[in-house]
Amino acid sequence: MLESVIGLIYTSTFKVVLCLDSVSAPQVLSDVEILMNLFTYVLSCRWPSLLKYYSHTDSVSWLEEYKARHNAGLEAQRIVASFSKRFFSEHVPCDGFSDIETLGCPSHFFEDELMCILNMEGRKGLTWKYYAKKILYFLRQQNILKNLKEYLQRPTDRQSFLEGAVLIDQYCNPLSDICLKGVQAQVDDITDKVRKVLRTKNPRHPSLASKAGEVLVSEVELQRQVLDAMNCVLYEQLKYKGNELDYYNSLNSYIHQVLIRRTGIPISLSVLYLTIARQLGVRLEPVNFPSHFLLRWCQGKEGSTDIFDYTYIDAFGKGKQLTVKECEYLIGHHVTEEFYGVVTSKEVLQRMVGNLLNLGKRESTDQSYQLLRDSLDLYLAMYPDNVQHLMLQARLYFHLGIWPEKVLDILQHIQALDPSQHGAVGYLVQHTLEHIERRKEEVGPEVKHRSDEKHKEVCFSIGLIMKHKRYGYNCVIYGWDPACMMGHEWIRNMNVHSLPHGPHQPFYNVLVEDGSCRYAAQENLEYNSEPREIPHPDIGRYFSEFTGIHYLANTELEIRYPEDLELTRATVQKIYSSGKE
Repeated sequence: MLESVIGLIYTSTFKVVLCLDSVSAPQVLSDVEILMNLFTYVLSCRWPSLLKYYSHTDSVSWLEEYKARHNAGLEAQRIVASFSKRFFSEHVPCDGFSDIETLGCPSHFFEDELMCILNMEGRKGLTWKYYAKKILYFLRQQNILKNLKEYLQRPTDRQSFLEGAVLIDQYCNPLSDICLKGVQAQVDDITDKVRKVLRTKNPRHPSLASKAGEVLVSEVELQRQVLDAMNCVLYEQLKYKGNELDYYNSLNSYIHQVLIRRTGIPISLSVLYLTIARQLGVRLEPVNFPSHFLLRWCQGKEGSTDIFDYTYIDAFGKGKQLTVKECEYLIGHHVTEEFYGVVTSKEVLQRMVGNLLNLGKRESTDQSYQLLRDSLDLYLAMYPDNVQHLMLQARLYFHLGIWPEKVLDILQHIQALDPSQHGAVGYLVQHTLEHIERRKEEVGPEVKHRSDEKHKEVCFSIGLIMKHKRYGYNCVIYGWDPACMMGHEWIRNMNVHSLPHGPHQPFYNVLVEDGSCRYAAQENLEYNSEPREIPHPDIGRYFSEFTGIHYLANTELEIRYPEDLELTRATVQKIYSSGKE
């Protein structure tokens, strides 16, 4: 079929070429030249994002490239389509990624098809988009992890602090368009602004004549001029500042967000400050100061071990220059000399990842604990034998009920590293094996028919957009029970008995607009008179389309609630028609 289509296009193109040639200078193109032009044109029209992988000097079989991209598209569609049926009941479709690791097609073709799915217009294909996003997330993270490991194997003098920060940013945001070249260009732009200010103060300054980082400025006074110009540009002109009001926002740790929002935490602002200074010939060094990351600037003999030979710079505090005593005032207590020492790029990354780990532990709305999982991956890529973090990863996967086979591998590794952990390891091994056995014994999904007598009190249906009477949030129903199915502790903590109908009324699983999932009593929900899309990350897991006034359950959800769609449509029609009258 593909060959016949190509043949038709080829014939048409050949006629067009002849026609064009007859109008202009007479020229006969060979079949090979026509085919090359044809497939370059077809690729550029149908898959424009692929052109970056080719050079004009490459000798490429365009027919083979077209076929490979076409087949990769079919394979991607097959895998995406299979995910909903295979992993509907799992929050994280872990096992399915083994299919992707053994792809028989170029990964960039596969990724390109996933991007085509994600960029489909309209409010349809939500389930396809949901799983395409999961798969793309996984693929890109695998590549970034390889790049990080390669970065860590380089000699220390070839480990750029900025590149390390970009790798962390990319891993935690694999679907964002973040690249070192783009981030470096933004830093270069700031550096050029600093040079302009420096030129007004000292037209003969050595930093003006050199390219980025080529000349090392040795005189302290000339270094001071650079730092003063940096402070002027960063904090006065561009209004960079430490994010005191929203300190624990993960965006403060991502270098591309620091550049966009012009705010961050001490370590991210320090990486930016240090990079600009080094590009202007001033060698600042990172200091892993407790509670507040700093930079140090040598005022004495280069390489001095005396902490009093350095001035300490607080990039979070608008580049303020501090003495040793002022550093202690900053955090409110005395510290030993070791905390004033310089640290390596790997240790800087360790602290950046450590910050994200702590934020991941605090995360309350993300049921998949994505930030915690990502930061654990990064930490263990740097320190693969850290027992504490291996145990945290095993406990997290166990808690989420994902990757049980991987949990067993992690636990085996922990036991080999530290036999004293046998108690905790044994407990998790036992319960993980039980989980694997239960999964083998699982039968088909539970099906809930509205026509059953025990469901007669259930008023609302799957896909309806609701409003919570008490808290005012908007949500969409993706499941229901004829009565509260939570345990006694949850019922007590949520004060369910204070409701007029208590736990003996229908309860609904709802996706809330703030990204959370909640379990709401029927008496607390009402129809939303102004229905709108619910921006929840899991919306595609349950629904295939947003009609503009309600959601359509995907195949897997419809299997579980086979009689709900009819009621949802009838309800919406009744509400909508009465609202128009």
